[in-house]
Amino acid sequence: MSKPNFTAPLLQPFYSDALDLPNRVCMAPMTRGRANNPGHVPNDLMVQYYHQRASAGLIVTEGTHISERANGWEHVPGIYTADQVAGWRKVTDAVHAAGGRIWCQLWHQGRMSVPELLNGKLPLAPSAITAKGVSGFIDGGYRQAPVPEAASLEDVKQTVTNFKHAAMCADEAGFDGVELHGANGYFIHQFLSAQSNGRTDEYGGTIENRARFLFEVIDAVHEALPPERVALRLSPSMNDMQGMTVNDRTAAQFDYVVERLNASGLAYLHLLEPMKPVDEIAYAVKDVAAHFRPIYKGTLMINKGFTFETGNDILSKGLADLVSFGTPYIANPDLVGRFAGGEPLAEADKNTFYTTGPQGYTDYPAL
Repeated sequence: MSKPNFTAPLLQPFYSDALDLPNRVCMAPMTRGRANNPGHVPNDLMVQYYHQRASAGLIVTEGTHISERANGWEHVPGIYTADQVAGWRKVTDAVHAAGGRIWCQLWHQGRMSVPELLNGKLPLAPSAITAKGVSGFIDGGYRQAPVPEAASLEDVKQTVTNFKHAAMCADEAGFDGVELHGANGYFIHQFLSAQSNGRTDEYGGTIENRARFLFEVIDAVHEALPPERVALRLSPSMNDMQGMTVNDRTAAQFDYVVERLNASGLAYLHLLEPMKPVDEIAYAVKDVAAHFRPIYKGTLMINKGFTFETGNDILSKGLADLVSFGTPYIANPDLVGRFAGGEPLAEADKNTFYTTGPQGYTDYPAL
């Protein structure tokens, strides 16, 4: 990499009514599975991990379960008990002491789970629909999920309440804000998609009804936190992954959701570009940032495989305000410094992405 100009867009501060960031290099949420204890409590290893990466403009934590029924991945931390709050408080204190900013991603996996992770219960979903590739993660690997239990109206209302409770816990734990995980085929996304949502009540059938659960969650979380401390992640062009496939209703669904989000006052909207090629998919939005930038008037964060060069390019074109980096942050805790100094990036060891110790987690050195 050639030595970059320090006026590079990624290295510039970002200011809005909600955010005051020293740079635009954000750390994307990444499951790492290090909370290997019965209570899903963040531990000292996680304190070290996030502290090491505090130079990011903004850290979004790994997906964090909002309740016992939300679990679909072993050793993932939660944010719904007093012990979990105390564990996360150590993390946020360490990040803040290093001058960083950290948001908690609130996660419900829905049908992406197995009974062994749910005290023997079936996964909860909008409808009793599963698909190839829908799985939970247990015993160090993926396992095909069973047909889930269709959520009753009481279950739906309880889950909305669980999101609100998790947001309150995140506030108590010292997080600067929360990001709702509405992407990647998980519970909120399952309501948005007609493939996983076959309901005939007020939560299914029409575009407006399929979006109802998401906006009820946003409203409930706003009762716990002001809008400027709440964000949302969506994957509008996710195709052939985790039971989701783009179809003739997908684009209209997300256009409706993103347009309506303009009235929600979110701190930012976090969008994922396609995770697999969609050039041959008739109904897919090929360029997510370019498509949604004119629709969404607030702060836009974009994610998917960016480099220093491509991240600067998308900011220069005005298609996004912030760029989030995933895998590069695993092996480069000082990613911002490496970008600023034109230094090469270390490669991450995929074999240790989801193991439980420090190897491949906190042992990547900073330059």
